[in-house]
Amino acid sequence: MERLNKVISRAGVASRRGADRLIEEGRVTVNGETVGKLGMQVDPQRDVVKVDGVRIPAIPEHHTYLMLNKPRGYVTTMSDPEGRPTVKDLLRGIKAPVYPVGRLDFNSEGLLLMTDDGDLARDLMHPRNKVAKTYAVKVRGTPSNEALGRLRRGIRLEGRKTMPARLSISRRSANSWLQVTVFEGRKHQVKKMLQAVGHPVLKLRRVSYAGLDLGDLPVGRLRPLGHHQVERLRRAISSRGKGGGGGPGKGARPA
Repeated sequence: MERLNKVISRAGVASRRGADRLIEEGRVTVNGETVGKLGMQVDPQRDVVKVDGVRIPAIPEHHTYLMLNKPRGYVTTMSDPEGRPTVKDLLRGIKAPVYPVGRLDFNSEGLLLMTDDGDLARDLMHPRNKVAKTYAVKVRGTPSNEALGRLRRGIRLEGRKTMPARLSISRRSANSWLQVTVFEGRKHQVKKMLQAVGHPVLKLRRVSYAGLDLGDLPVGRLRPLGHHQVERLRRAISSRGKGGGGGPGKGARPA
């Protein structure tokens, strides 16, 4: 027997937290009966679990793990009510029910992980694990050492201080390029951080996630992750509070 939210998550329908929301909204049935409370135990091999009237997929014996180089102009969802292109449109030939791990903005690009392993996806996104995410960022102007220092120490955004970040200037010009590593997943965080110190973001590309690098993967293309790469993701989670093995920590120096 397993908790219902875990079964839904392992089937790739939603994260465990998302599964709890589905249950609370009365959208989940087990053997034809609407589930009325959280924490229910089910037998995934015998019980019939449905979400919105549709039986959840059989739990795969082997999960699928993909790296996508997301182009600009795509929404990081599997459907969009406004009819915009979504990352699902890029999953040519992929039959597994994968979904994105976290998000990239519509106008942002770069490394996006996709999987049907709900447990791994949940742990990678959970704030307590401080998973490192690195971006190449083009900004207006060139940030001063004082501005970089503020961001490295953490600044207040919307009433809450950001975790210390790693920043370095890759190229100085009228519109400079930075490398920025953050260890949390707040919405539009990198853009808001740089806006707050007077350097609006002109372009943003994620180049690394939890120690995995985008490399030379062409824009719009997918690459399956190898076993050693999946294990690296798991190690990033198991080293809780260390930013995937390289978190900011006390006295850390910028990358």
